[in-house]
Amino acid sequence: MNYNSRPVVFLFYNIDWQIPMTSKLQYAHDSTPNKTYIYCPYSSVSPHSSLLSSCTLPTFQGREYPRPTMWAVELQVMLVVGLLVMLQVQQSLQLRSSHPMHGVVDKINENAGPYIGLVMTFPTEELALIDSTFFVPSSEIPWVDLAGRRFNIGTIKGVDVIYVMTGEQTVNAGITVQILLDTFDIIGTVHYGIAGSSNDSLYIGDVSVPNYVAYTGSWTWKEFKSAEESMTELKFGNFNFPKKGENLLAMIDFTPQQLYSIGKPMEEVFWLPIDPKLFNIASELQDVKLQQCVNETYCLPETPKVVYGLKGSTADIYLDNAAYRKFLFKAFNVSTVDEESAAIVMTSLSNGVPCIVFRGVSDYAGGEGLLSATSLTYLAAMNALSVAVEFIGLFGEEVAIHDH
Repeated sequence: MNYNSRPVVFLFYNIDWQIPMTSKLQYAHDSTPNKTYIYCPYSSVSPHSSLLSSCTLPTFQGREYPRPTMWAVELQVMLVVGLLVMLQVQQSLQLRSSHPMHGVVDKINENAGPYIGLVMTFPTEELALIDSTFFVPSSEIPWVDLAGRRFNIGTIKGVDVIYVMTGEQTVNAGITVQILLDTFDIIGTVHYGIAGSSNDSLYIGDVSVPNYVAYTGSWTWKEFKSAEESMTELKFGNFNFPKKGENLLAMIDFTPQQLYSIGKPMEEVFWLPIDPKLFNIASELQDVKLQQCVNETYCLPETPKVVYGLKGSTADIYLDNAAYRKFLFKAFNVSTVDEESAAIVMTSLSNGVPCIVFRGVSDYAGGEGLLSATSLTYLAAMNALSVAVEFIGLFGEEVAIHDH
């Protein structure tokens, strides 16, 4: 058989994948044996570099395939270049060309930006932004609806911003932030909202700027009488009342999350880091004036403050239990509990976009409040927003200096 006359197929495979490629390449041979295959490894870290120089001809069935004729190689080179161009174009397209909002999104990205993505999770937090009048909508395209979410385009303190309300809990938060980052030219994610306090030194109205958040809603539920393996296991028998004892619910072990990010293999992590550069900028905001009075007749007994460097906990659970609150603080040293922060941070990390979180304390996650939950929620949201807005102003100045 004249191997030079056979069709040539370049097989590009990612060396960063955590799966063996031998079986896949063998299957390609077995299923279409009348073609010559050339293997071309590449890396996600630098997917466009030296693709052809790294290609090798395989040995199959005891003999090495001869190199194809020059015209075939030249043809494949042209095909490779075409594929790379297509890859570049695909990465730059925010929405498929058939999407009804494709032209609108392109215009938003061309008219202004890059943008800061401002993210909140439920209506009271958005209402605080609307009431504050900090956000100035764009006069040309003030908003666009995508996947049931409204993305609002405008400015805060002269900085280009797109804000969106995600909906509650981790799935809604993660989906919305991914749409935001895929669709628009975003240079940073700023998340503000309310939280419960699991730290007796963190009071209603205070704003926490954590440097780590964790998803504490992923467990391994262990069998009855299983051996204890770590200090962070929650043994239900320890919470029997009136005294400790055995419990058929046994215990749960908190498990890490799988973090996928650009140019890196998957890694299992428990604590998700806040971007250190954004955190350093935020640390300049300790003197921000926060709201202390709920109304004309009642003010909080403590003057609210901004607190830095604490840890936050996220789970798809509304925590209103004093015992579990105490456990979280003792086991993980978390000071705030919420339902979205970890999802927002993880999605930003996966996309290589820096992220920061501001959470205002609205309740004690199991303690009794002094006023109605609605009143405290609005005050906490407004305080978190106030810090976030000042941060956006500083961040905008940093970006302008860097660009200059």
